[in-house]
Amino acid sequence: MTKPNTSPAAFQQTAAIDPEAVAVRSVGGEQSLTWREYARQVRAVAGGLQALGVGRGDTVALMMANRVEFYPLEVGAQHSGATSFSVYNTLSAQQLNYVFTNAGNRIVLCEAQYVDRIRASGVPIETIVCVDRAVPGTLSVAQLTSLVRQDFDFEATWQAVTPEDIVTLCYTSGTTGNPKGVEISHANLAFECQAYASVMPVQFGDRITSYLPTAHMADRVTNLYLHEYYGSQITTVPDRTQLPAALIDARPTIWGAVPRVWEKLKAAVEFSVANEADAQRRAGLEWALEVAGRKAAAQLAGAPLDDVQAAEWAHADELVLSKLRAQLGLDQLKWALSGAAPIPAETLGFFFGLGIPISEVWGMSELTCVASVSPPGQARLGTVGKLLPGLESKIAEDGEFLVRGPLVMREYRQEPQKTAEALTDGWLATGDIITEDADGYLRVIDRKKEIIINSGGKNMSPANIENTIKAATPLIGALATIGDRRSYNTALIVLDAESAEPYAAQHGLTDASAAALAADKGLIDEIARGVAAGNAHLSRVEQIKRFTILPAFWEPGGDEVTLTMKLRRNPIAEKYAAEIETMYAPVLTDGVHEPASE
Repeated sequence: MTKPNTSPAAFQQTAAIDPEAVAVRSVGGEQSLTWREYARQVRAVAGGLQALGVGRGDTVALMMANRVEFYPLEVGAQHSGATSFSVYNTLSAQQLNYVFTNAGNRIVLCEAQYVDRIRASGVPIETIVCVDRAVPGTLSVAQLTSLVRQDFDFEATWQAVTPEDIVTLCYTSGTTGNPKGVEISHANLAFECQAYASVMPVQFGDRITSYLPTAHMADRVTNLYLHEYYGSQITTVPDRTQLPAALIDARPTIWGAVPRVWEKLKAAVEFSVANEADAQRRAGLEWALEVAGRKAAAQLAGAPLDDVQAAEWAHADELVLSKLRAQLGLDQLKWALSGAAPIPAETLGFFFGLGIPISEVWGMSELTCVASVSPPGQARLGTVGKLLPGLESKIAEDGEFLVRGPLVMREYRQEPQKTAEALTDGWLATGDIITEDADGYLRVIDRKKEIIINSGGKNMSPANIENTIKAATPLIGALATIGDRRSYNTALIVLDAESAEPYAAQHGLTDASAAALAADKGLIDEIARGVAAGNAHLSRVEQIKRFTILPAFWEPGGDEVTLTMKLRRNPIAEKYAAEIETMYAPVLTDGVHEPASE
């Protein structure tokens, strides 16, 4: 069978494998689409869009939660020849103005709740299609599909799409300035899916959950595009709080998460064990986690388990660990991945010991998404695996990692100068400092522009420091390391919003606001212990000497963090300049804390 080189060709090939199989479903299965019905809807959507004047080279925007209806709309837009892309639901009217103007779309497919914001953007959108309820001046999906003309040639339309056409735009979250629209071609995407699946196998009927925003390239590749190319079954999760239930319901066979999700799952396991009421059962759980910890430690040290330890782990797995995996809904995984940001090695080790080996991946929107990975059996904890086959790399004099090959984007939309800065003779400047060992395994040090150089000239990775501290306590939602040109490192700490109410309830606190918790002595002491525990894994010069807990939660897309939760370091430094200076005062002042003493 010929390998498809466009998304419509991939979808048509996949949909014919088993038309009665379920392709997309909601949690619990109340709503589902077979491949046959899915393909019928794709045809109707493509015809409706063509009747509205959409064709090759046009753009269509989508703005909605993770829901079953998203897929025939998105894939239908692809079949019309359009570039289809998603925007983050949290974007303001002003931000939508920038993105829609840059993308040039005149059609938006969305949920009714976003219509007013889209209209307030000031962009002359010609047609808004609502997926959930009627809004005056918009079309329903049924009205869209009723527009199909009798002379619409569906086969000719999707077959006219070429590998060089732009399949999607991904707007980088951008820690400074406006986001850049990365143009990704069908050829980029075909290479991504096929190269990735050659390392991390995907087959028809594999199960996965879609819970990250559909504007996030990680969700688009691991869900939408691998689904089109290989026929994975997607369970949509519209609300992240439903994720634990969704995992148990879907029993994914392939699954990925950002580090924060893995850290929360780790904390959930540890919490359930620590709070097991039955003393005998708790002792068994603690024994199994201790055995798992020894396996993790051996893996982190690069040493195999001896026969006695291996037998003990197998025994613990049979009695306890396999049941813990089942309770998480992760007992049928073929592979798992972590990406979008560095993940602490201790977190990877924890899941390895639990029997869930995670492959850490590395990539970026400009490289279509994933550029390096290793099969779980060959993964080396602390590395992001090897480059996908077909890619080249080299390291610039300043340590920046450069990549060339079929994954490299075509350009930033309407940004020729920024494109020229990023691309030289086909080489993409990634902005990352990455080392490569003799076997080709890559280790990400940090973003080039974010490396801290202290007053003594010591180079440090703030991301490494932050991940090490966060791994020690689930109460920390975000942490910004300060130390550039300073004599020691400090940190601004923000509490994890999802942990606030549970913490308050467990400790009998009536006020779960960020301000109240930031001033709570018990929580401060717990954070201090966590910072101390994290410091124990850092060199002395890297350690956090003082910290401030800010009385706020940092929201995605706000002043402090991007929509993908990357720190906006310069705005943070400016906004919290006063708080930072107090941490460097000769005398400890109110609101400034030190790690717990040993």
